[in-house]
Amino acid sequence: MKIGFDNEKYLEMQSQHIRERIKKFDNKLYLEFGGKLFDDYHASRVLPGFKPDSKLQMLLQLKDTAEIVIVVSAEDIESGKQRGDYGITYDLDVLRLIDAFQGVGLFVGSVCLTKYASQPQAIIFEKKLADLGIKSYKHYRIPGYPNDVATIVSDEGYGKNEYIETSRPLVVITAPGPGSGKMATCLSQLYHEHKRGVKAGYAKFETFPIWNIPLKHPVNLAYEAATADLNDLNMIDPFHLEAYGVTTVNYNRDVEIFPVVNATFELIMGESMYKSPTDMGVNMAGNCIIDDEACCEASKQEIIRRYYNAMCQKRIHGESKDNIYKLELLMKQADVTPTDLKVVKAALDKESETGHPAVAIELNDGTIVTGKTGDLLGAASAMLLNALKTIGGIADETKLVAASAIAPIQTLKTEYLGSINPRLHTDEILIALSTSAASDELAAKALEQLPKLKGCNVHSTVILSSVDRNLLRKLGVQVTCEPKYEEEERLYHKN
Repeated sequence: MKIGFDNEKYLEMQSQHIRERIKKFDNKLYLEFGGKLFDDYHASRVLPGFKPDSKLQMLLQLKDTAEIVIVVSAEDIESGKQRGDYGITYDLDVLRLIDAFQGVGLFVGSVCLTKYASQPQAIIFEKKLADLGIKSYKHYRIPGYPNDVATIVSDEGYGKNEYIETSRPLVVITAPGPGSGKMATCLSQLYHEHKRGVKAGYAKFETFPIWNIPLKHPVNLAYEAATADLNDLNMIDPFHLEAYGVTTVNYNRDVEIFPVVNATFELIMGESMYKSPTDMGVNMAGNCIIDDEACCEASKQEIIRRYYNAMCQKRIHGESKDNIYKLELLMKQADVTPTDLKVVKAALDKESETGHPAVAIELNDGTIVTGKTGDLLGAASAMLLNALKTIGGIADETKLVAASAIAPIQTLKTEYLGSINPRLHTDEILIALSTSAASDELAAKALEQLPKLKGCNVHSTVILSSVDRNLLRKLGVQVTCEPKYEEEERLYHKN
């Protein structure tokens, strides 16, 4: 994989830029932190070289001056809203985030419950936080929010919210997911700080869209693909263009809300410190792209992956979030088709040759390896073994796992555990391989190659089982599937 992004330069530039922004105010900055802090895999996919935990590492450079406030909507707690990637509710994710932040030495000051209306589950969570010794504060829905600025910036609006006690110059406002109320929390704090004579400031940290690369740059198109179900739209920031005569990129929600936010700043502070949504940002990512071609290629691949994911979700759930048409449009704008992902054609060709489902992987050196459906192994498992042999320089005809070792596992699956499919899934073949590795040097050598699969593209000609998808993702593999099942005639498919 070509490196297209200078991660060390990014950490240095980003932390320095935030320090400079803090100094512009009364040594107090509320930083709205969008996106994922610990595991921003989208950024690492479209900006090769960007580490998934780069934002966290940047914050660690500021940890002596920073504290974190985690914001969660009481309405989301009441409804049991879940994070799709972890499968846990937002209230549990707050606890996970606190553990994660504190585990790396970052100070978590408190939790803010937004849109609070004495929801039963929110009350239970509030008590749980108290029992754990964690401070919590309540913010309420404001009538006329966000447009009735006069009411919002008054004792009947932000004034009713509890003031969050903070002790450090940089206050990072983060949340389990979108719609939690991060910006409203920042602005409420500005109101209370200025009431107390503290001239605090606000800034927004979002990695995408990148403001200083072209509107239709593949990296920015990939952001639209990632948020296609939210109907986000990249656009030229008209306020920045008017104020400075410079073309920059922002997205529709920030542009649409800016007049309201600007009016709010003026009421709180007497004047606004910003002339555009772009002014509010502190994103230096665009300055750290060192190989534009590599980032363009990686972003185009990401758009194709998002398209396949949407198509499979439609096939699995029987409905669409109306994002498929937009993803098709984004592929046209990026001038790509699904088969531009090399593994797609390789897998489809293998399926056509064998008449059965197939899986292909592109290794990090560009080699394409395939796996076919057999009597003992599913196509994903066969691909996995073949890939490990190829990386390890092991002859293709070598039997890393004997058929006699596979047979007992098949018997366990079908006769004792009630499985219809006797073929080994990827987790089962790895267990069998690890068992063989105890006495077989070649099996041990193959097993040692697993970390080298990270970042590889994999495509299956049918929707993989959740077991196979999860195992491959744990290995850091990027998985796409054709939107069809191995047995399309069946009505029920176990995902």
